[in-house]
Amino acid sequence: MLIVGLTGGIACGKSTVSHELKTKYHYTVIDADLIAREVVLPGKPAYNKIVRSFDDVHDLLHEDGTLNRTVLGQVVFQNKRKLKDLNSIVHPAVQWEIVRQILRAYISCKSLVILDVPLLFESQLHLICGLIVTVSTKSELQIERLLARNAELSREDAENRIKNQMTNEERNYRSDIVIDNSGSVSDLKKSVDTLSREIKPSIVWTILDLIPPFGVVSALFTFTIKRITEKYKGNKPKNQ
Repeated sequence: MLIVGLTGGIACGKSTVSHELKTKYHYTVIDADLIAREVVLPGKPAYNKIVRSFDDVHDLLHEDGTLNRTVLGQVVFQNKRKLKDLNSIVHPAVQWEIVRQILRAYISCKSLVILDVPLLFESQLHLICGLIVTVSTKSELQIERLLARNAELSREDAENRIKNQMTNEERNYRSDIVIDNSGSVSDLKKSVDTLSREIKPSIVWTILDLIPPFGVVSALFTFTIKRITEKYKGNKPKNQ
């Protein structure tokens, strides 16, 4: 089973690409953003840890007990320590659910899975991906789209969120395919159409990969190649 990592900075258009791949081309998509929302629902272990760790944050919870994501976001994106604390709670819960869904897809004999993860490299999940696709755009356009999408954010909030992520340049450098989303939605959908054909695995490879011994060897080979590539290529372009 081929695992295609899909990533991109905030407001770069990754969600649109993911939605197209799922609804139009019927690929199986494991959505880390959706999982991240589910693991912090009231009563979940991660939710309880967040409430305890951020009990000093005013208006952390809505009246129905759910997390006020806007308030929490404003707090953590202005304080790297708090962001690290939040990530240490949410990331393990998300990663475990991702692994569970990957195993379920493999057992269901899926030939390809799209792993939609904003922090693909930061979480080290890129190491299990046979192919990595990044959706990218210019920083100023990124800010404009983020402000248009989230009216409650100030420009400073938007800039803080972008600054606390990996740069587009580094993400692009570390990816196999980069989709430039500087144009219209129509242009982006045309790029997705091309992508859908590029990532489709051959029938022979799919059959071999579904045989457990070959699948394990293939996974180990992917992991090893990623590590070797990172060692000699590096993680950042030379101008950074």
